[in-house]
Order: sequence, then structure tokens, then C-alpha cells
Amino acid sequence: MGRMSSAVDILRELVAIPSISAISNRPVIDVAARTLEDAGWITREFPYSDPNGIEKVNVIASPAKQDATEIDRAFVCHTDTVPFVPEAWPNATTLEERDGFLHGCGACDVKGSLAGILAAIAGTPVQNIARPVAVVLTADEEIGCVGATHLLAAPVLQAKSVIVCEPTSLRPAIAGKGYGLAEVVVQGKEAHSALPKEGASAIYAAAKMMLAVEKRGKDGATRNDLFDPAWTTFNVGVVQGGTAKNIVPGTCRFLVEWRPLPGEDPTAALEWLKGLATETEREYPGCLVIVDGRRADDGFAYSPDSRLVQSLIQLIGKKPTGISFGSEATRFAKIADEVVVVGPGDMHTAHSDRECVAIADLEAWTECVRHLLTH
Repeated sequence: MGRMSSAVDILRELVAIPSISAISNRPVIDVAARTLEDAGWITREFPYSDPNGIEKVNVIASPAKQDATEIDRAFVCHTDTVPFVPEAWPNATTLEERDGFLHGCGACDVKGSLAGILAAIAGTPVQNIARPVAVVLTADEEIGCVGATHLLAAPVLQAKSVIVCEPTSLRPAIAGKGYGLAEVVVQGKEAHSALPKEGASAIYAAAKMMLAVEKRGKDGATRNDLFDPAWTTFNVGVVQGGTAKNIVPGTCRFLVEWRPLPGEDPTAALEWLKGLATETEREYPGCLVIVDGRRADDGFAYSPDSRLVQSLIQLIGKKPTGISFGSEATRFAKIADEVVVVGPGDMHTAHSDRECVAIADLEAWTECVRHLLTH
């Protein structure tokens, strides 16, 4: 079996396994563990139960006889995918080749990365591995990096450098935006809609705030051209309010997320929201606005001149970039000297029935991993 066909075969097997976050990731772990153990690696499992009592499994794997506590380089892949609607995407779990691309759920996010890593390990005798390495497999990344948070709560891993796999079109991402989330609850006063002065519309007050959020997210004074968009972005993703068409709404709630540039205080947006709440209360008498901060994660940024980044540039031939989407990099930054996010595929196709990975990218990634293992 050739190197590339091995990666394709592994990817086909991985895509065939439904692995949305709502179910156990055990079947994916079992496939990966079988390949790793056949190649002379040892796997350590770190299971936990999610809030619904479903088993989830994190894994740290390393070559046999290697000191597992002193890792020079770790490759991190999550094992879950986002949900898909079978009626809209009936072939989601069947890997299909079309025009040089491999299509399927998880093909680029991130089963393609995992297939390339497993293929490279399967083709590399353990005695040829040049440095202490590890493969880290995590659960529940797509619902908030839950598995990585569980895994890193205990001192089970320390690494000099960590490669977090995400679809970056093989461009090494040396910086990533942070993540913030808040719920805004506007409490007004219900009244008959024919007598609006008797009430206070929570929806009108909330709408004023949402328009302000939209305006703030359209551009930014602080810019970083590693990213697209190059500024801190905002989004209102969920809105709930009102009880009937003829009632002045007494309550409206919405979720605001923001993605701050690295180096920017992620709580600054939360403080701005609280100031906006005070301003809204003045403009809409009878309304009370409560801002509940849920998350405020820092971004990350590393030097483009590190040995790892320069090796990736030389191996893949692509310049560094930044990522605006969330990843496990922020979690693993706490146990590593350096984190780089890289992998085959383009995030623009992920989380949709367009998801795919280029065969050329998968081949280049497999050879890149092979080189990083042996040099």
C-alpha cells in the first residue's frame, strides 16, 4: 500500500464513523489506537462522562520506551465533528473523491489531519523517530474544547511545542484570536400593544444594543493583518423575546460573542457591553439590562522565526497566518512553550456539506509529519 493510499484509507475509515459531539468518540479512538499500537506506540486513555452520562475519551500516545513526561513535540487532533442533517447530506459519512478533493463530514475538520498523522506514524519505524513526541486525541472540541479542558486539568502533559490540527490550507498559524461570550437580558414591562405607553418594550431596547454591537464589529481601530478580518469581530447569534404579537414584550435575551485580537484584553468588550447596558437603561425608561459574562479567553501569538515555524514554511512552502476561529491552541498554550495551528483543508468548507480536503494537501501533510517525526 502506498503512502498516500494509506492516508486515504484511514480517512475513509474515520469519515465512515459518525462522531458528532452528542455521542461517544470511542469508535474513532479505537481506530486511531489500533494504528498507533500496531506501529509500536503506547496509548494512555483519560476517559470522562459528559453531562448526559456518555463516555468520552482523551488519549495521549507516544512511542514505546520513550519517556512520556518529557515531550519535545505533540500533535493534537480532536475527534468530534459538528452535527449534520442526514436528509440534507445523505453521504456525509461516505468519503467521495471528486476533482482531486475528498468530500465527507470531518474530511478537513479534522479527520484529514488525523489520517495524515496516523499514516506517517504507520510508515515510520519507532527507532527512526528523532525526538520525544506524542499524539494527543481529544473529545468535544466542537462544543467548547471540553475534552482538552478535562485532559489538562491534571499535570499529564508538558511539551516544548504543540501542533494543533485545524484546516488552515497548510499555512502555519502563529496567532489566533481569543473568544468572548456574554448573555444580555433586557427586562421591560408587558402591556397591551394597543397601549404601548403602559409598558416598556424589552425588544426595542435590545434592538438598540444589537445595532451597536453590529456597528462595533464592522471595523476596528486596532488591526492585525495576519487575520481576515483584521480586527476584533462581534456577533449576535441567538435572540429570544416576546410572548405574543399583541403584547409589548417584557423580556428579550440575546447572546453576544466576540473574537479579540491577540494582546487585546478579552474582558474589554464585556466592559463595553456593560456601559452600553447603562446607556440603554437611560434611553429606555422602565427597562433593566443585565449583562452576564460567560467566557473571556485570550488570543495567542508566537514568533514566526522559531525553528518549528521555519521548518513548516520550508516543508510546505506557505507563509504564516493567523486564525479567527476558535481552537484548542489557547488550552495547550498553558502547557507548551510554543503552539502552531496547521492542517490540510480550508475552514471555509468546514461545518457544511461542502466539507472536503484536497488530495494534494493530504499528501503534503503526511510527508510533512513524517519529516517532523524523523528530523
